[in-house]
Amino acid sequence: MIRIMKYGEVPNSELFARTMPTMNVEAVVADILKNVKERGDEALREYTSRFDGAEPDSLTVTPEEMEEAMQAVDPSFVAILEKAAANIRKFHSRQVRNSFIINDEDGIVMGQKIIPVDRAGLYVPGGTAAYPSTVLMDVIPAKIAGVGEVVIATPPKKDGKINPVILAAAKVAGADRIVKCGGAQAIAAMAYGTESVPKVDKIVGPGNAFVSEAKRQVFGLVSIDMIAGPSEILIAADGKSNPVHLAADLLSQAEHDKLASAVLVTDSAELAEKVQAELERQIPLLERQDIARVSIDNNGKIIVADTLEKVIEIANEIAPEHLELCVDNPFDWLNSIRHAGSVFMGRNCPEALGDYFAGPNHTLPTQGTAKFSSPLSVDDFIKKTQYTYFTRDALARVAEDVAAFARTEGLTGHARSALSRTEG
Repeated sequence: MIRIMKYGEVPNSELFARTMPTMNVEAVVADILKNVKERGDEALREYTSRFDGAEPDSLTVTPEEMEEAMQAVDPSFVAILEKAAANIRKFHSRQVRNSFIINDEDGIVMGQKIIPVDRAGLYVPGGTAAYPSTVLMDVIPAKIAGVGEVVIATPPKKDGKINPVILAAAKVAGADRIVKCGGAQAIAAMAYGTESVPKVDKIVGPGNAFVSEAKRQVFGLVSIDMIAGPSEILIAADGKSNPVHLAADLLSQAEHDKLASAVLVTDSAELAEKVQAELERQIPLLERQDIARVSIDNNGKIIVADTLEKVIEIANEIAPEHLELCVDNPFDWLNSIRHAGSVFMGRNCPEALGDYFAGPNHTLPTQGTAKFSSPLSVDDFIKKTQYTYFTRDALARVAEDVAAFARTEGLTGHARSALSRTEG
């Protein structure tokens, strides 16, 4: 049963405690990376056979397989994918940055160019569930950014094929290549390149502890989006909220993973007890009730505070991945929210809406990193190059200042470099 805690009556160390994965995978992942780097496709096939029980004919999805998948998926679901993709494109298109140029002084031109990365690798989890939503959320911002080639890596089923709904989402989103490979070995393939998998410049997307550790270890050789931890939801609710809805929303995250975190913070002790009871009623109704039960019992909590202001303060301290603001006039409180991956406003905006359909991204910072990081966006797939142009006369106007700065830092070669162009 989920715990109810009264703010101020339990230590903050317990109140704000998070569940962290305890599996030590560093050495295992290092070995996988090394093996794939040295042996390429051969290593990928061995790991795919060992971990996924699959021996695909090809490590990449063929056009025939893509067509077969599109025929296998219910057209009504393809239509839903199209609607969701349109919403995601609409939102992320507003994130596009523009290059700029400054030339308001004689002889001086400065600017910044926005350049997409050449190739992006997107990891899509498999295993216990298929996530076509992750395909849309990762591929579409990359395509909007102008990435030249978007590569998806995802584990195959035992028959050597990719789940058709994943391929349908990839088709709708515009992915360029799909690789039948999962786990740390997929991250290695995209980081180093193999005979079948091109080396990418950036790797994004969620995954298990092995995937996260692999991303951490290849960072620097390639860029990554973030090191994501278990999924989280925090609901900030007043006493007028419906406990049936709140319990359902908490379970929408608890069913993800036994390590997932579901937290309710409220100013109503009565609501806390009703949600506690409602969770017990709803958990047995879930297909993944075993997972949800462990998550709720081990990591769930309900925090009762005296005021709604204190509820918001606690939410900011936890800095959750998903924050539901279940209060009257939620926009009155929006500016008070400083740390959250994505905020769901009001009583009719369940977090599941953001997972699949609304448009904002669902790849979000976890484990309190929302205090300093952001959701996946178009920005993740671009880089900036700056440039400077001075005429000889323009340089002459500032050369002495540059030289003085350089001498102050003890770098007389820098000073000489600036002054030499203005002499004689």
